[in-house]
Amino acid sequence: MKRYRSPKTKTRRRVVFALVAFFLIGLVVLVQINVTNVLKSISEASMRSITTVAVNDAVYYTLSDQIRYEDLVTVDRGADGNIQAISANSFQINRIARDTAYMSQQNLKKMSEDGIEIPLGAFSGIEAWAGFGPRINIKIIPISNVECRFVSEFESAGINQTKHSIYLEIVADISIIMPSGTSNFASLTPVLVCESVLVGKVPDTYLQADIFGNGYPLAPKS
Repeated sequence: MKRYRSPKTKTRRRVVFALVAFFLIGLVVLVQINVTNVLKSISEASMRSITTVAVNDAVYYTLSDQIRYEDLVTVDRGADGNIQAISANSFQINRIARDTAYMSQQNLKKMSEDGIEIPLGAFSGIEAWAGFGPRINIKIIPISNVECRFVSEFESAGINQTKHSIYLEIVADISIIMPSGTSNFASLTPVLVCESVLVGKVPDTYLQADIFGNGYPLAPKS
């Protein structure tokens, strides 16, 4: 004999079923979000480390020949010995910036071909477990854009003396495409190329502004 169920009982069961279903769906979504965030954090940290090594290797290659201050900057003095003009060697500066950007790009591409190693615990979505368990290799698709620019700084070095420092700034914009999602970050690496102590009065126009302009010269995008 078929058991009779009242409409209230059926409605109650449907409500309970709906609540359980919503709870399970919410739990799955929460775990997915946590796993994605943990994987993105680990992947970004790994790519930052790779980017640092790639950029440093590129700088070592492009600056392997000792660069003197006179190779990048020409200082014109007046009859009184004071500085009248400071001009940059655009050809040499652009060559270094272009070569550094190209080598950094190639190094990043080569070093990321093998993917990254992620501990199994990271897939739990719990940060405290992210460093535990055997490591699993995950293939990633890094999309990088490296730009280089020269900047300079003037600093007082004593009476009528000014220290002029020239830096090469390498900016790498990285996008990581993974099965769990996409992560984007930027890495800035400043490198001291050369410096010199200038004796004599330096015009205020140079002390208050970069002789290379607003980020000039900028290496072509790679």
